[in-house]
Amino acid sequence: MNASEFRKRGKEMVDYVADYIEGIEKRQVYPDVEPGYLRPLLPATAPQEPESFQDIMTDVEKIIMPGVTHWHSPHFFAYFPTASSYPAMLADMLCGAIGCIGFSWAASPACTELETVMMDWLGKMLELPETFLAGSNGEGGGVIQGSASEATLVALLAARTKVMRHLQAASPELTQAAIMEKLVAYSSDQAHSSVERAGLIGGVKLKAIPSDDKFAMRASALQEALERDKAAGLIPFFVVATLGTTSCCSFDNLLEVGPICNRENMWLHIDAAYAGSAFICPEFRHLLNGVEFADSFNFNPHKWLLVNFDCSAMW
Repeated sequence: MNASEFRKRGKEMVDYVADYIEGIEKRQVYPDVEPGYLRPLLPATAPQEPESFQDIMTDVEKIIMPGVTHWHSPHFFAYFPTASSYPAMLADMLCGAIGCIGFSWAASPACTELETVMMDWLGKMLELPETFLAGSNGEGGGVIQGSASEATLVALLAARTKVMRHLQAASPELTQAAIMEKLVAYSSDQAHSSVERAGLIGGVKLKAIPSDDKFAMRASALQEALERDKAAGLIPFFVVATLGTTSCCSFDNLLEVGPICNRENMWLHIDAAYAGSAFICPEFRHLLNGVEFADSFNFNPHKWLLVNFDCSAMW
């Protein structure tokens, strides 16, 4: 495909996307297919010769679309919203064209600095504490992750490294293995399954704290678990508080849990993946009170803020 054909096909794709979005309510939300439906409809190996753009688009409509769950449909009420939008699609196109990999400042200065500035914008919209922001010369600053699941894992691994360094500095004879077998993390029994998965990947024990009658983690239940585990010789080091659980949008009590984490020198990570965008609204900001106790915070702009998946903001 040369530049001339790219211009032509690009216009056609924009038309296809616009037609898809405008007519999405006419499509069946959940596909009428059985598991494994797709493989018999596609070649067993990649084609040796390219197919025409038109043939490919015909296959998309004939083979792919019948198996698509249409998350943008006004009739779709499962999971959570996916917040794509026309401006976000155009921005995604530009990002794909530039194609830089922002793993360091030198790799693409504009990419690195734009991410830092935009994350500060978001942090200020949420009224996060100044320590979370990069600013002109701050030590804070957010980083975009792929998902809240990744953010929880990153936070857990950071907390694990921090506690290991602290314990080995105090007792150099301690091995990593000896510490690892005693580390224990906590979350509400309403927390997302990705929290449990982070514990498995991180190689640490994760314990579910029973929630109250409003499905929230409270100080008393957490403190009881901490005392029991410390008496058993375990090392509590990490707590995940959820603001807006996946099952029922319940909120763990930050103002109770936060001080305990600070007092016990445990890393507090806030998972606000689902509800976090709402805290931009002044009338809902109080639900984030207690964030000042947190070591890390995450929410997903790709749920409510009209940004394509994946954009998970982490500080």
